[in-house]
Amino acid sequence: MKIFVINWQCIKNPSGGGAEVHFHEIFKRIASKGHDVTLFCSKFEGAEDEEIIDGIKHIRKGSRSLFNFYVKKAYLDKFRKENYDIVIDDINKIPFYTPRYVKEPLLAISHHFFGKSIYRETNFVSGSYVYFSEKLVDYIYKKTPFAVVSQSTLDEFVERGFNPELFSIVPNAITQELFPMKVSEKYVQPTVTYFGRLKKYKSVDHLVRAFAKVKKEIPEAQLHFLGRGDFRSYLEELANKLGIEDSTKFFGFVSEEDKIKYLSLAHCAVNTSMKEGWGITNIEANACGTPVISSDVPGLKDSILKSESGLLYEYGNIGELAQILIKVLKDNSFREYLSEGAVRWAKTFSWDKSAELMLEKIKQVIEDKK
Repeated sequence: MKIFVINWQCIKNPSGGGAEVHFHEIFKRIASKGHDVTLFCSKFEGAEDEEIIDGIKHIRKGSRSLFNFYVKKAYLDKFRKENYDIVIDDINKIPFYTPRYVKEPLLAISHHFFGKSIYRETNFVSGSYVYFSEKLVDYIYKKTPFAVVSQSTLDEFVERGFNPELFSIVPNAITQELFPMKVSEKYVQPTVTYFGRLKKYKSVDHLVRAFAKVKKEIPEAQLHFLGRGDFRSYLEELANKLGIEDSTKFFGFVSEEDKIKYLSLAHCAVNTSMKEGWGITNIEANACGTPVISSDVPGLKDSILKSESGLLYEYGNIGELAQILIKVLKDNSFREYLSEGAVRWAKTFSWDKSAELMLEKIKQVIEDKK
């Protein structure tokens, strides 16, 4: 099959996240089965206009902020002449509204709606642009087949009036052979780790505030941040203000090897986001033998096996988060139980399985169009 995919970013883009990992890991496996996969995405500094990565042909045009304005014209001028068997629209923030002009069989991928959470990340004007752009999905994509990453995302579409029969769940996963898939030796000092982008909407400041309470009970506790983002300076200032700067360390961007090393050493990982499509970082921590304490919100709750691979707390309830952290750090037997459960849970997620599910959905969409 000839498959054409539109996504804002590619796996090499420094601004990429879980959506790019989901696409790349699944479609490189589809490409390895002999299918022709082309990705049209935005450019970034130092990027080539065209290159092949893991069997996927990448064609880049336009900046990250303006890429959506290139999509329709590029499709009409070039890509519709290529006789693709299917077009896949990977929706993230600003949709491309492909049902209005794509004539081939069309499949949309969705991780989650940002909704009002976008206002935590940006100003009112930019936030409103994203918010109302997403609202149009309810009308323009109403009859479009979808692959979504979690039951929470499917539930959200159904609440917005979509037909659930058009949907399939194709979850995020991990490349298991890259992870230890066991519980390893931990830091000498009780250590809490956050792994992910440092963005305002991910509410990472909640962890800093909760950790300040943890320090009163466990003075030797440490807090580590793995990842980069424009919210880092605020978090550093907050740590200083709360008097925990000596116990807080920001690693910035880390390599895959260091990511696995630091996650394995941590006593627990924390995910404070107000909303996600799923929670791939939760499973990666679990695959390192580390339980995750996560906010009980759509997407993230799908990636936690409650009281087995980790624990859930009410989003924004800093006191509850602090008490859970104290229990996990102090109760060695309970933490060890969660750590073993984390590995068992991580073993159930495989990109090979997700690629098969996506391929089945693609074939179904093509057949239904006939």
